[in-house]
Formats: sequence, structure tokens, C-alpha cells
Amino acid sequence: MGENTVGPNAGGHGLDITLRSDITVELVRSSASDADVVFAARVSTVGEQSLDDLDADPAGSRGLINYLMRERHGSPFEHNSMTFFVQAPIFVWREHMRHRMASYNEESGRYRELRPVFYVPGRDRNVVQVGKTGAYEFLPGDPGQYELIESAMVESCRQSYGAYQSMLGAGIAREVARMVLPVSIYSSAYVTMNARALMNFLSLRRKVEGSQYPSYPQREIEMVAEGYEALWAGLMPLTHAAFEAGGRVAP
Repeated sequence: MGENTVGPNAGGHGLDITLRSDITVELVRSSASDADVVFAARVSTVGEQSLDDLDADPAGSRGLINYLMRERHGSPFEHNSMTFFVQAPIFVWREHMRHRMASYNEESGRYRELRPVFYVPGRDRNVVQVGKTGAYEFLPGDPGQYELIESAMVESCRQSYGAYQSMLGAGIAREVARMVLPVSIYSSAYVTMNARALMNFLSLRRKVEGSQYPSYPQREIEMVAEGYEALWAGLMPLTHAAFEAGGRVAP
């Protein structure tokens, strides 16, 4: 679906709302490289001389990084930092913030009027659950099911945002008016974490062939994880390769 603005319904009622089926992850700033892992690890044997390794060629340290990952010596992977800017629906943030390994600053519905931007799953998203709890899979829906999802969500989002606007117009505080909005409305936040924390997140929120401990995340938070991993792999390629070679187990 991408992004699509939906106007009033056929009777001319309701408000314009914007529908999206994507989740965006941007790298805002970082201090993260494979060399950061190397100098942090070597301080245990050479003390302050480990700082000399900061500007060394990280490719020469592949063996050390692989060793640390394999033996699960995790603390050297904490001496780095990445800050991401993420736009995602609120139901994704509810899952994300269960991971108590990052720092968050989210936009506030108390202090600003929330925009009418809502998530509706694209038609490439599997929507039919088959099997028992703990042993199920999701399959594609048929055209009628996707049409129902879209029409029901559009109507719900338009109605709830209209109620939100009515309350604001009546002088009701933003922190009260927002209570009527659905969890499909988008929010944005800065998320800051180190590589060890990110590996923990990825081990739980991505379904990847070859993982030592398979995970079955909801698709939308997996989209966040995919964005993180693509950016992190570019910053710390040796660490990322060691993570994959080790079965995607966080050290």
C-alpha cells in the first residue's frame, strides 16, 4: 500500500486520513565500529595500551571478535552507541519497549496534536492464523479478507480521529482527547542502544533460517528489526558476521 491519503466517505462525511503500510528506521548518529569491540576487549590484558587499537584495521581482529562471540564474552560489545529514528504504529512500540535495553524518547500526545496517520497492513502481509497457540503459522488471506481489513480499519480510524478532533475543538486537553485513538496510529521515537542490546533484540524479533533459537515475531516489529540490522551490519560488519555465524545468539 505504501502511503495513501483517504478522503471523506461517499456521503462526504469524515476527515482525510493517511494510511501507511511501512515502518521507517533511520540512523541518526553512531559511534560504533568493530574496532570499538577490539580495544574494549584488550584492556583486560594490556590496560590503557588497548586505546592504540582504536584506529587499527578491524579486519585484523576478526579472530578476536569471533572468539568473543563464540564464548559469549558480551561486555566488549557494549562500548558503542547507535541512535535510530523510528516511525511505527503504537502497537509496535508496546512490543518494542518491553526490551529494557535501550533509551527511548517518543513524541508526546500530551504536548502536540497527533497527525491522522494510521497503519493498515499491506496485501503482502499474511493475515490468517492456522494452528494452535505456540505451534501456528500465518498464511495469506483471500481478496475479500484484505478488503474487509482495509475497509474496517479505514472506517475505524476516520471515526476515532473525528472524535479526537471534536474533543480538541471543545477545549478538551490533548492528553484526554488522545484516549479515543487506536493503537494503529503512528508515533515516532529516538532509540539508542549498543550492539549487544541490538543483538538481543534481533535474536528475538527476526525469524531467520539458521538461528540457534528460532523466533516467531509479529511481522510489524520484525520490520523494525530488519531496518536496524541493515544499518548495523554496515557499521560493524565483522561483528554482524560473527553474530550470524554463531547462530544469531546474543553474547
